[in-house]
Amino acid sequence: MSKKWVLKRPQPLLQKELAQSLHIHPFVAQLLVNRGVLTSAQALSFLKPSLNDLHDPLLLKDMDKAVVRLKKAREAGETVLVYGDYDVDGVTSTAVMYRLLKKVGIKVINYIPHRMDEGYGLNYEIIPLAKEWGVSLLITVDCGVTSVGEIEALKKEGIDVIVTDHHEPEGGKIPDAAVAVVDPKRADCTYPCADLAGVGLAAKFAQAVLEAFPTEDLDLVALGTIADVVPLRGENRIFARFGLPEIAKSTKHGVQALIESSRIKGKDMTPHLVGFSLGPRLNAAGRMGSAATSLQLLLSDDAANAMALAMSLESFNRERQRLQATLVDEAVALIEGGLVEDRIIVVHKEGWHKGVLGIAASKISEKYGRPAVVISFEEGLGVGSARSVAGFHLNEAFSHCADILEGFGGHKRAAGLRVKDMKIKELRRRLNTFAESIFIDGTPLPILEIDGELPLSALNMDLVKIVGELEPFGEGNPIPLFATRRLMVKSRPQIMGKDTIKFWVTDGRATVSAVGFGMAQEYSELRMGNAVDIVYTLGIDDWNKAPQVQIMLKDVRMLK
Repeated sequence: MSKKWVLKRPQPLLQKELAQSLHIHPFVAQLLVNRGVLTSAQALSFLKPSLNDLHDPLLLKDMDKAVVRLKKAREAGETVLVYGDYDVDGVTSTAVMYRLLKKVGIKVINYIPHRMDEGYGLNYEIIPLAKEWGVSLLITVDCGVTSVGEIEALKKEGIDVIVTDHHEPEGGKIPDAAVAVVDPKRADCTYPCADLAGVGLAAKFAQAVLEAFPTEDLDLVALGTIADVVPLRGENRIFARFGLPEIAKSTKHGVQALIESSRIKGKDMTPHLVGFSLGPRLNAAGRMGSAATSLQLLLSDDAANAMALAMSLESFNRERQRLQATLVDEAVALIEGGLVEDRIIVVHKEGWHKGVLGIAASKISEKYGRPAVVISFEEGLGVGSARSVAGFHLNEAFSHCADILEGFGGHKRAAGLRVKDMKIKELRRRLNTFAESIFIDGTPLPILEIDGELPLSALNMDLVKIVGELEPFGEGNPIPLFATRRLMVKSRPQIMGKDTIKFWVTDGRATVSAVGFGMAQEYSELRMGNAVDIVYTLGIDDWNKAPQVQIMLKDVRMLK
């Protein structure tokens, strides 16, 4: 699919001011400006984050009420139920909250709903269980802000609820029956970092209760924060910067086993490894059924048990990959059969595995460059996951269809819904009508925001080191993209592995190797001698030799 190249305009005055005031390389200064870091104070905080920069957790609306209620539970010897979610953020949130309550001497029970049997969020079925277990206080993590009716029902049964959630309140309404609703997304909350993940919020709760941040759980906080793809700015950047090394050297048996089973032991921990190695494995149990295995792994106090649980996740992950591939193939066939021109793709089928809908939606959105909703029906009721593109707010789109939906919720770029089969045609029509009002000039091409144009001779290990000063990269702080024009393909392109292409490019003076992961089919017509413009990130090739700079391709334009 063709992409739109957008070159960010240099701002020499801002660049010079930052470079001089902070004594940093002008190139780093320009990269900071490109990311909206415009003042010396912002730049210093970005380049040198500190745990001392964490905000007072009591700035979060209702945090004071939550702390008071928890202290009451401890003094009264109450049993507290921590109710989480089945993704990585939910599981790590549950683990952090559990460890907090155990530390302060509270009797605690964990519960994560079964994805297929119960679905996301609080459900009414937890009420009799909570009563049976003698629970008088329930704390949600990574869910609860939309569970108005369920929380009212819990209150009628004498069970108090503290909500800790980072999702958008549905229609701006929060559950008034809760003792406290700690959510930076609520309209009346002015907390400086509104984009905390659920695990970040659980850690802030711990900070408020302990009057100190739980640094021993930075590994879990970084895992959940990065896996949930929240912007790595502000406190999230602090969590990632200081938590990534803690993952690699974690003393938790579960984290150690997860790293070993993922075959990345000894590697420098990066957001990429969290997002593509550790995260999918932790997610796999919840996608295939119950996330209990993942939670047990993170809380395991026995090395042998932890490794057995980690290997179970390996098995779940392989099954997830198989189901995902099948679903995507079937969905693409349906799309090509008559939906390919839609502004937003709504594809559905009876019996698709609910655990892989979100990943499938992401793959389809990426393939077609537009929002995608993937729905699985069972006995007339559909459960769907959606993923979006820049400029299209899914939750807002779903709100325009609220009267025909059984429920919905989520974020701007990722959301879920429930819909009856008789409403699917109307849902597709309304969503596409809404999309037409957003994409007036047609569905936009995927955008590559380029930080600067560079000559090939500028690519060296010093530049790699300079760019690395902005790590960790991720959502909200993308890895810098560069463009170089009028190059010649100097070698015959080689296909490596399943779908990777590699070749050398030259400008007549310098020659550098270029690798494109997943691009072999897309550029199958590329030949030695072709003239090309390229967009890329900087990488390192150290295979059996001294490290050398390598181009990691993001797009190639063949020139006539």
